[in-house]
Amino acid sequence: MKAIAINRYGGPEVVEYLDLPDPKLAPDAVLVRVRAAGVNPVDRQVREGLVDAVLDVHFPLVLGWDAAGVVERVGPGVTEYQVGDKVMGYVRKDSVQHGTYAELVAAPVRTLAHKPASLDWAQAGGLPLAGLTAYQGLRDALAVKPGETVLIHAAAGGVGSFATQIAVALGARVIGTAGEHNHEYLRSLGAEPVRYGSGLVDRVRALAPQGVDAAFDLVGGPALAASRELVADPGRIASIVDPAVLDLGGRFVFVRPDAADLAALADLADAGRLTVNVAATFPLAQAASAQSLNAEGRTRGKIVLTVD
Repeated sequence: MKAIAINRYGGPEVVEYLDLPDPKLAPDAVLVRVRAAGVNPVDRQVREGLVDAVLDVHFPLVLGWDAAGVVERVGPGVTEYQVGDKVMGYVRKDSVQHGTYAELVAAPVRTLAHKPASLDWAQAGGLPLAGLTAYQGLRDALAVKPGETVLIHAAAGGVGSFATQIAVALGARVIGTAGEHNHEYLRSLGAEPVRYGSGLVDRVRALAPQGVDAAFDLVGGPALAASRELVADPGRIASIVDPAVLDLGGRFVFVRPDAADLAALADLADAGRLTVNVAATFPLAQAASAQSLNAEGRTRGKIVLTVD
């Protein structure tokens, strides 16, 4: 199979488009012919060696944790799927080697859900990791309830776009930070936009004089400090990027594969309550360029690799 892999850590120059053996199929897994694979900041962090201290890593390493595609074979212990099913998954395993930037991926059933009928391949490939991060952060870490006001930092980005829509679906009022060029986009998702940067606390209080009930930090640093000024209970602050949230008494969110949560996202999509904005697509062979664009941190929505 063709795949995007690395044999050492480094920048975009270490990314190779290789022929590799087809993956082995465990009894509790299905072999998926990938049609699209989402590009996420963590993929670049894996390439640079930044996860080596916390996860077992083996070379050659196929990058990527997001995928959408068609089931080609099923393991003998699998009853949830059959050949021909369209699926999507956050295919993170216990060690890092066999990723989703490939024509084929062996995916444990615990990492999969049926693809939403309302999404095309690129949209489905861009949903799992970022969507689950948003869903688990809002539902589990922050326990957002109807009628509450939630502040979402970087609300127009990959995770932020999903978090905004999910919070609205949970019945919350959303105040989202973004550059002014993304304010109309946030309004279209149901949020009240505010400009990030100096004076953020005052701008949020102009909309919510008593502060907010919860804050979801997707930026870190000053955004986390601003959250502490605006949220009365520090236990209602969660971050996906800055472990310093723990020192404040908040929650650090590291997304987990979860088939039920992924199916819930699919249901939201098919109910018209969750859309996937695909900012750009690249063919698999151009994965390095896709990662470089992702590293700029200015795209609205998701960057996705397409696999023919």
